[in-house]
Amino acid sequence: MRTDTPVVMKRRHPGSGRKKASASTKGRQVAASALNDVQNLLGGGLRRRDMLIEYLHLIQDEYGHLSSAHIAALAAELKLAQTEVYEAATFYAHFDVVKEGETPPPPVTVRVCDSIACQLAGAETLLSELTGTGLSDVRIVRAPCMGRCETAPVAEVGHHHLVNASPEAVLEAVEKKEFHAVMPDYIDLEAYRKEGGYRLLTACLAGEITPEEIIGKLDRSELKGLGGAGFPAGRKWKIVRGYAGPRLLAVNADEGEPGTFKDRFYLESDPHRFIEGMLIGAWAVGTGASYIYVRDEYPAIISLLKTEIGKIEKAGLADHVRIEIRRGAGAYICGEESAMIESIEGKRGLPRNRPPYVAEVGLFGRPTLENNVETLFWVRDIVEKGPEWFADAGINGCKGWRSFSVSGRVNRPGVKLAPAGITINRLIEDYCGGMQEGHAFKGYLPGGASGGILPASLGEVPMDFGTLQEHGCFIGSAAVVVFSDADNMKEVALNLMRFFQDESCGQCTPCRVGTEKAVKIMEQPQWDEGLLRDLSTVMTDASICGLGQAAGNPINCVLKYFPEDL
Repeated sequence: MRTDTPVVMKRRHPGSGRKKASASTKGRQVAASALNDVQNLLGGGLRRRDMLIEYLHLIQDEYGHLSSAHIAALAAELKLAQTEVYEAATFYAHFDVVKEGETPPPPVTVRVCDSIACQLAGAETLLSELTGTGLSDVRIVRAPCMGRCETAPVAEVGHHHLVNASPEAVLEAVEKKEFHAVMPDYIDLEAYRKEGGYRLLTACLAGEITPEEIIGKLDRSELKGLGGAGFPAGRKWKIVRGYAGPRLLAVNADEGEPGTFKDRFYLESDPHRFIEGMLIGAWAVGTGASYIYVRDEYPAIISLLKTEIGKIEKAGLADHVRIEIRRGAGAYICGEESAMIESIEGKRGLPRNRPPYVAEVGLFGRPTLENNVETLFWVRDIVEKGPEWFADAGINGCKGWRSFSVSGRVNRPGVKLAPAGITINRLIEDYCGGMQEGHAFKGYLPGGASGGILPASLGEVPMDFGTLQEHGCFIGSAAVVVFSDADNMKEVALNLMRFFQDESCGQCTPCRVGTEKAVKIMEQPQWDEGLLRDLSTVMTDASICGLGQAAGNPINCVLKYFPEDL
């Protein structure tokens, strides 16, 4: 007999063929009460393996934590090994797994963002003052970027976000039990259709426009993927359409890059422009289902999308595609496209090795079109106004519009729609009202935590895909954080590296060990520059995904551009 796997013959010991009597059944047993809890939460219908993260959210929302008994019951209900459920639950930061004999967390959790924009705005002071208040039945924890950097510092009480947060505001929210998300004032379906919304989609579905025409206009507009990679959108649509079906669409609304909040801004103000772009993309590429992966830090957006997509389905505008909304659970790594797909499938968000690429072998092993929110947001305008309208907006040899998320030491932070290729000097002066009083421009992040740090002396470099690499940086998702002479770049880089250490998925050694080692060295009064350079090189060259590959950028930039801060 020939086999691809060696056959190992094991020697039998005397009596090994007889089954021994067991005094008790081994392993954690499923409690009937816990199983009843889980069955009631999940309701009727088929149990789906890919819904594991959603099921965990149901339990966490109901009981405030995930007990060992409920994990065992969920595993039994899904016919999974308990380890499969446990490893998924413990991977995500927003799940509180409580082992047998441990004390569950308090009923209320207050998260205080300590990412770079909030650090500049006094997050450490806020944390210290809240910790000293002696709140009972309240847990106060540090949290990574919540996507509200323009209103730093930010705190979250339950699911209720407080912007420009103060200890008094947090205490008031706790006292009044204001734990739920506040719904934004957005353009709903009725208002959107009054302004011509969904006419383009209707024309597509009626055959008045062909998929090739739509994709051709995206090509000529030179629209790039605005989640950070910058891959031409039209080309991606064409590639995925070229693979045999069934095909799927996955929308990345998990913008966890510190300093990034543009997708949140568009979803909270004009969600149907994105939804129409998504539905046109599903039609043009021929996908049978669309999965929208939204970060858990955006609870109001999850709610409004469910409401508005329900209206869309009722109106018959989504008959060509099934839409599912998936809720993240606090993992920055799931902003990476293959890690997001793993999470949608109900697993840990571990990036995949490539090739094969997501376009060919993506969600559930099928060809998958993956786009972020802003990329799809532009589809309607590009088709209706013409590709030249978009492409010709750029300056300094660049193409298109860019939505810059600006925070830090400027007078008017926020999402700034500006031409691709604009310089940071013009962005600060023309769009942000200049620097804050008493602050002189010193440096900036052009692309969030992973995009590197540039000095004010490079303030005339055009900001776009491909223009910053020679300086050791990249634009990514256009998350711009502005620093002044009041800020020490050594401390800024340490904040960013701590973020990478916390958010590393741990799958590959260069990133897992490299970020931890870098933090320890950077915490010392004197940096070991040679060792930090070596660590940066190893992480860049050997990490599986962009997190580890870009983690060394802040180190290299401080060593190169800000030696006076060392």
